[in-house]
Amino acid sequence: MTTEVSEPATELTGEHAEPRAASPRPSPTARATGGPLPRPSMRQAFTSLKYRNYRLWFIGQLASLVGTWMQATAQGYFIYELTQSPVFLGYVGFAAGAPTWLFTLYGGVISDRMSRRTLLVITQTSMMILAFILAALTFAGVVQPWHIIVLAFLLGIANAFDAPARQSFVLEMVPREDMTNAIALNSTMFNSATAVGPAVAGVTYALLGPAWCFTINGLSFIAVIVALLMMDISPQAARARATSALDDLKEGLRYAASHSTIRMLIVMVAVTSLFGQGYATLFPAWSVTILGGGPDTNGYLQSARGIGSLIGALMIASLGRFRFKGKLLTLGSFVFPILLLGFAVVRWLPLSLLVLVGVGWGFMILFNTANALVQTLVPDELRGRVMGIYTLGFFGMMPLGALLAGGVAEIANEPITVVLGALIMLGFAVWLWLRMPRLRALE
Repeated sequence: MTTEVSEPATELTGEHAEPRAASPRPSPTARATGGPLPRPSMRQAFTSLKYRNYRLWFIGQLASLVGTWMQATAQGYFIYELTQSPVFLGYVGFAAGAPTWLFTLYGGVISDRMSRRTLLVITQTSMMILAFILAALTFAGVVQPWHIIVLAFLLGIANAFDAPARQSFVLEMVPREDMTNAIALNSTMFNSATAVGPAVAGVTYALLGPAWCFTINGLSFIAVIVALLMMDISPQAARARATSALDDLKEGLRYAASHSTIRMLIVMVAVTSLFGQGYATLFPAWSVTILGGGPDTNGYLQSARGIGSLIGALMIASLGRFRFKGKLLTLGSFVFPILLLGFAVVRWLPLSLLVLVGVGWGFMILFNTANALVQTLVPDELRGRVMGIYTLGFFGMMPLGALLAGGVAEIANEPITVVLGALIMLGFAVWLWLRMPRLRALE
């Protein structure tokens, strides 16, 4: 389906045109119908599902994500059983995260140089094979900790190429005016799988053992691979390849660096990921030392955050083709750190859970809106590379944030760690409010 969309207003800066906030005006849909856009509703929340390609993606990816969370949950417990050492949990996490820094930017280049659907089929197939290898080693009783670490690293490489393609693939499944809704539904899908996958993994692990968790994950990839192959995707226009991959990467970096709006959105995501994600790493210790609970308390904290994120994603999806993304982004940038400060001082579990629902909501509002704005502003021919930079800012900072939070908590304590991170993010939000008011005007 092809939809004509007006290009954003631009002003020339350096090599590229600088995207800027468009002046308030009726959207193409509003002009065509002669009236305002539909009011927010739950029906609006699932708008993107009316497109066959996205519907296939949603069903296939949801099945695959449940399997992914099953493996992640079972793998962590399994390596602890093998080693009886929590440090190996860190090794696996680092092995899985290191390829983000090594390959994600190049993954963005590849995403712009070939069919994104083909690239996704390749990466998803690679992940499926890795899951089956881990399952086979476990069934055979020969699996060693180093096997899991190596396989986690290889999985991280596949993810580094998969993420930019997956982020930029949205616009090939839905028209531009429904892109924000599709991104929000992607988050809804992710958070739903987060709630279901670990629970299913716990039951499967207890009844059948870890190998079956890994096997089910491998089988779950079939759903998304079949969905991708069934899509009716318009061929991408061939682009002359007179330049090298390195030159293409430099072009993407120059573009992101020379456009203050896109640059600042990516910086905002990176700062929030670095200083605002570590609090979840501290949940196990928080459950015991701060709230006086145990493993069940840790589970409640994780679930409360996930519920808030799910509510936030559904809310954005229900807004439909709304034109106040900049204001919503600003709201999220303040709500997230302010509620984290509240969480740091609460010592009563029910209130902690309620505050965490708000924290998850603020987090999702900020990240979903930033994602939608970057994809709205970037030209299609640079989408993969810019989303590679965005992905690096998001996922690349998460393991560093976890290490930072753990180190500060070791020196001070958990509440001080959360307060410091929240204050840094709040200070950054105030700086953006004062120095970049045009962010609030983005549609």
